[in-house]
Order: sequence, then structure tokens, then C-alpha cells
Amino acid sequence: MIGRGQRRYHRQFRIAAPRWPDPFSLSALVEQSTTDTGPPLDDKDLAEAATNLWRARRRLGRLAEEDGREAKRVGRYLQATQRALDEAGLTIQDHDGTDFHPGLSLEVLLTQPDPELSREVVRETVRPTVYLAGKRIQMGQVIVGCPGDTKGEPDA
Repeated sequence: MIGRGQRRYHRQFRIAAPRWPDPFSLSALVEQSTTDTGPPLDDKDLAEAATNLWRARRRLGRLAEEDGREAKRVGRYLQATQRALDEAGLTIQDHDGTDFHPGLSLEVLLTQPDPELSREVVRETVRPTVYLAGKRIQMGQVIVGCPGDTKGEPDA
């Protein structure tokens, strides 16, 4: 359908109406991006959006103690975003507290010796691992606690 403003221009100069996917959703956009018919979604941009969502959810957990009602309201928006990403096949993996071994596909930013540990454990996830339809699009970055003394400086 041509808008009223478009009719005053010659036919060859009119702008066609945009064609949106029938059910306009993130999963339809991801599905379209996997085919060659439309503009592809960039994995890097999708991973960055997922990382920002992950950071917001972690921060919201800390802020929930201060203002519970506002935190619940914002939390619902984040949960809806998470559901949309889940439906699109995007998975965000947090590694906090998991056992670490060198065979894992993680980038270790720092190791911290701790005499209380008996095995290597991921202390903190700095950036989560992100998967799109089972394919890793972002490698996680972690800080690992390892058994040892705390006399020396932490390894980098």
C-alpha cells in the first residue's frame, strides 16, 4: 500500500513499503539470517547483546535488596528478553562455581591461589560463553581459583 505522501512523487521514485516477517519475532529474524534471502544477523552483535543482558541480570540481582519493586519490574523485562533469545536458539552460559580443567574452551584472565581449594574452580565469570543454535559465537572469560599458597602474587 502506498502512503499518501508517496503519491506526489513519480512511480520510479516511490519508496516501497517495508516487508516484515509475518510473525515479527527474534526467532524469525534469526531464521531469516541463516538463509541467504535477507541481511544476516552479525554473530558478534548478537553475542554483545547477550553479554549485556547477562550483565544486567547479575547487577539486578545485587540491586534487588535496595528497591525490590523496581527490581521486579525491570526483572520482568529482562526475563522477556531472555525468553525471546532462548526461542531464537541463543544460549548464555555462566561458569561461576564450576570445576575448571585446561581442556575447557575458556579464556582464563587470571588465576588466584587459594589454600582452601582442593581443585581448580571458576571463581568469577567476566564474560559468558554464548551459543547460537549450538555453535559458539563468543568464548567465555573467567577468573580461576587454584589450590596453593597465597604468599606469592597471583598468576596472570
